[in-house]
Amino acid sequence: MERVKRKHFSQSLTILGRVKEILPAHEGFPKGRFVVETRGGDFTVHCQQASWMASLRNLDDLDRTRERRSKQDADGNFEQPNLNNALFVGDMVAVQGTLHTHGGNEGDDEPDKERYDGLVIHLLHSSRDHLHFEHTRWWIDQLVVMANKWLDDLFGDKRTYQLDDFAALYRTNLNILGLPTDDDTQEMATLSRLIYGLASAFLVTGDERYFQAAKAGVQFQQQAFRSYSADGRFCLWYSAIKRQRYLNRRMLDAEAGDDAGGIPLYEQIYALAGLAMYFRITGDWEVLQDIRRTICAMLTLWGHWPEADGKPRFDGFFSHIDPVTFTPRDNSLNRGGMLGPRDNREAKNWNSIGDHIPAYLMNMVLALDPLPYEDGKGDAAERRRDLEELLGHCVLILGDTARLIREHFPRTHSPLVQERFDKDWKPVENWDWQQNRGVVGHNLKIAWNLTRVGNWYQARGGADNEQIAADCYARAKTLAEDMGVLGIDQIRSGVFDALERVPPDDGLPIQFGWWSTKDFWQQEQGILAYLILLGHDPENTDFRKQAQELSAFWNLFFLDRERAGVFFRVNDNGQPLIEGKYGNIGDHSKSGYHAFELGLLAHVYQMAYLPREDRQHTVFALHFRPDADSGLAALNVAPDALAPGVLRIRDVSINGVNRRISKTDHETLRVPLRPGDLGKKVVVRLEVTEEAFRQMALDEPSKPHLPGEAPGCRNEPSAPLEADEART
Repeated sequence: MERVKRKHFSQSLTILGRVKEILPAHEGFPKGRFVVETRGGDFTVHCQQASWMASLRNLDDLDRTRERRSKQDADGNFEQPNLNNALFVGDMVAVQGTLHTHGGNEGDDEPDKERYDGLVIHLLHSSRDHLHFEHTRWWIDQLVVMANKWLDDLFGDKRTYQLDDFAALYRTNLNILGLPTDDDTQEMATLSRLIYGLASAFLVTGDERYFQAAKAGVQFQQQAFRSYSADGRFCLWYSAIKRQRYLNRRMLDAEAGDDAGGIPLYEQIYALAGLAMYFRITGDWEVLQDIRRTICAMLTLWGHWPEADGKPRFDGFFSHIDPVTFTPRDNSLNRGGMLGPRDNREAKNWNSIGDHIPAYLMNMVLALDPLPYEDGKGDAAERRRDLEELLGHCVLILGDTARLIREHFPRTHSPLVQERFDKDWKPVENWDWQQNRGVVGHNLKIAWNLTRVGNWYQARGGADNEQIAADCYARAKTLAEDMGVLGIDQIRSGVFDALERVPPDDGLPIQFGWWSTKDFWQQEQGILAYLILLGHDPENTDFRKQAQELSAFWNLFFLDRERAGVFFRVNDNGQPLIEGKYGNIGDHSKSGYHAFELGLLAHVYQMAYLPREDRQHTVFALHFRPDADSGLAALNVAPDALAPGVLRIRDVSINGVNRRISKTDHETLRVPLRPGDLGKKVVVRLEVTEEAFRQMALDEPSKPHLPGEAPGCRNEPSAPLEADEART
C-alpha cells in the first residue's frame, strides 16, 4: 500500500497492556515515562504535568487507592515501585491520552514523528498485587449494586414484593437515570431476564430481598404472559403487554424490527431464562411444568423433523412461526428490510440454534441430572417418569444444537462463523443488516458454550462422550484464538461488534460492518469464553491474559458509576455512547441478564480456575430455597458445567444448622434433602478440590495477608459421613 504522510494529526487514544519498562523523567515530562506493551505494539507513555493516576473502582464507586507492597525478585531483594510509587514492571495498566503524529514535509523520506501523551493512568492492581477484579468479592459486589438499582428504580423504597407490584410498576423501558420513559410497554423476555438477574443475586448472596423479587416476578410472568394450548400440552408466552389509556393489549407477535409480525423462537427461549434460574434455587413444580410445556412447544412448532430412514430426525429449530397459522412457512414471515430481504420463512439462525444452551438449557440439565426426585410408587413414580422425559428432551436439544453448531456454522473461507441458513443449512448471505457479516460476540458465545457442553460430556465418561467433548473443545479453542486476533481490539482491548466475513482484498485483515464500537453483551461473552477455556487448558497463559484484559476493559469503561448501571455501547476508546436508545438502562435489547450473568459466572469461574495463594480463597457459598411443595429429594448444586473434578462441597447448612453428607455427595455436588428441609434455606459452600488447587497454585505462593481468625470462626470443612452413617 502507498504510504500516506499525515501532518499535525492528533487523536484521542486509549491503550491497555502491561508495563514493559519504566524510563527516567524527560525534559517536558516531569512525571516520567514508561513503556506499555499492548498486543498491537509498544507505546512510550509520556506523563505531563497534568497527568494523574486513578485506581480502578467497582460499581460501588469505592476509592481503592492503597499503597502497594513491594515485589520480591529472584535474589530476595524487594523491588521498589516507580512513577509516584505506583507502577511495577509487569503491571497491567490502561492509559487514556493523545497520540500525535507528524509526517514532515511533502517528499520527505524521514519517518513520521510520533508521541503518545498519557493523561489518565488507570491502576488495576490492588495493595496485595492482585488485579482488583480477581479478588473474591469483586463480581458479587457488582451484581449486588445492579440488583439494588433495578429494584430501587422500579419499586422505590419497598423491601418486600408481591405480584401486584410487578403488574403495576414493571417497565421494560427506563432512561439512563432509571426513570420510566414515555413507552410503558411490559415485555415478557426482558422481564424474564430481570428475573434471571434477581435469582442469580440470591444464589450468591442469600439476600431475601432478591428472592422475594424473583418470586413475585415469576408469578407476574406466569399470570400476565403465559398461554396454554387448548389441549394443555404446550405453553407459549406473549411477547408484550402494550399499556394504553383505555386498554392493556397482550401481543403474541413481536414488534422489534428483525422479528416483526412473527413469533420468534428467540423470545420463547428467553422466556425460560428467569424461570430456569428460579427453578434451580427452588425446584418450584409449577415453574417446572411451564418449562416442560414450553420446551414441548418449541420442539413441535419450531422444530424441524425431516424423515431419515423412515423416521423423523431432529434437524434444529426454525427461527419464527406465524402467529395465526403457527407454521414456519407462511408468507407473512417474508418482509423487506433496509439492506435486503428479511425472509424468516423456514429460516435457521444463531439465535434459534445456539441461544438454548446459555439461556435455559444448561441450568435445566444441571438441575435435573441426576434427577433430584425419589423413585417411589404412585404419584412419585409418575413424577419421575415425566421428568425423565423432560431431561431426555433437554439432553437431545443440548447434544444436537452443539452438533449442528460444530457441523454448519464454521466456514473454511472465514474465521467468523456463518449465522443464517435456510431449512437445509444452505448459507444465507443477503439477509437485511446481516448480509455476509459476522458478529464477534456470537463467535465468542459459541466458544464459551461449546466448552461448557464439552465439560458436561466429559463428566459423563465413555469413549463416545469423550470424543464429543474433544470436538467441542477443539472448535471452541479455534474460535477463541481467531477472535483473539481479529475480533478483539489489539491496542485497547474490548470486543468489536460486527465484521465483514470476507474483507476487501487490500491487505488489511478486518473491515467493520459499521462502526468500531463495542457492546456490553459481547464483552461478557469474551470474558466468560476465555475464563472457562482457561479452566480446560490451565497452561494456556494467553487465555488468562485475554480474560484479564477484557475484564479490565469492562470494569474501566462499561460501568456507569454515577447511576450504578452498565452502558450498552462504547466507542473503541471506551467512551460511552448514549444517544437514542443506547442511553436507556432498560429497553428491548437490555435488561437484567447479560451483566448479571457475567457477575455470577465470572465469580464462579475465577473462584474455580484462578491460581490462589491460599486454598480458603477458593471457597464460595451458594444459596437455595427448595419450595415446600416441590417434592425434591436432593439438590444438584454444581454452579455451572465446569471441568470435572474441580469443585467439591465443603459444608452444608439448612436453616443455619450444619448438615453432614456422604463423601460421595461431597464429590458429586449433590445435597440430599429430608421432607422437613423443604421450605427452608439451604446454604452450600463449595471449594476447589485439593488436586485442582495444586495444579493451579501459584509457583511461589507467598504468605497470605489475612486478618487473624477469632476462636470459633475458622474456615474448616465439615467431615463427610461414613458409608454406614450415610445409609442410616
